[in-house]
Amino acid sequence: MLKLNVYSASGVKKEGVNLPKAYGLENLALMAQAIRVNEGRGHFALSKVKSRGEVKKSKSKIWRQKGTGRARHGARSAPIFVGGGVAHGPRGLKRNIYLPRKMRKMAVRAAISLAARKGKLVFVEGMEKIAKTHDAKKLLQKIRKDIGTGTSQSLIVLAKENKKPRLSFRNLAGAKVSDLASLNTRLVYLAGLIIMERNVFEKPKTVRKGSE
Repeated sequence: MLKLNVYSASGVKKEGVNLPKAYGLENLALMAQAIRVNEGRGHFALSKVKSRGEVKKSKSKIWRQKGTGRARHGARSAPIFVGGGVAHGPRGLKRNIYLPRKMRKMAVRAAISLAARKGKLVFVEGMEKIAKTHDAKKLLQKIRKDIGTGTSQSLIVLAKENKKPRLSFRNLAGAKVSDLASLNTRLVYLAGLIIMERNVFEKPKTVRKGSE
């Protein structure tokens, strides 16, 4: 099992903990497939060219079929002529590709496992204490200095119900904030530093009505 560093909300290093067993497998082929799907779904497919039927040209035959000494041609809108339509060009069609839910989850777990093995993933306890952007910036700077990463791209993974630090971290340049359920493989793979809330893998407790 992979052991990860744990920090307090003020940046003090604590005793490390193990990554859950479900996040111990790396599948690079599945990760590559998931990243391709993420990038493909984010592509707007706006490129479009006109075919020979869409350009504004005369549709009459340029010259007679025989007797001119030149090659036979039809309308001026043919792709062979300047100003004519484009053959086999982009059509502006959005091609959505999908990945089953279980495979998406496995790919995210593989990306988290890879980040942990590379030393880019740390846990932080008491993230709910961070209520100001200044405190969030100081924490990031201390962790970056400790693990020796020079990149400014950071991914902050918080529990869904923890809203105060979410507002603090999202003001920082190069920092992206997400919860565990909203992560995708590309986001995890491209992050230079990943900071996870200590209890992010724990399921939130549900309070039953009438139990209060």
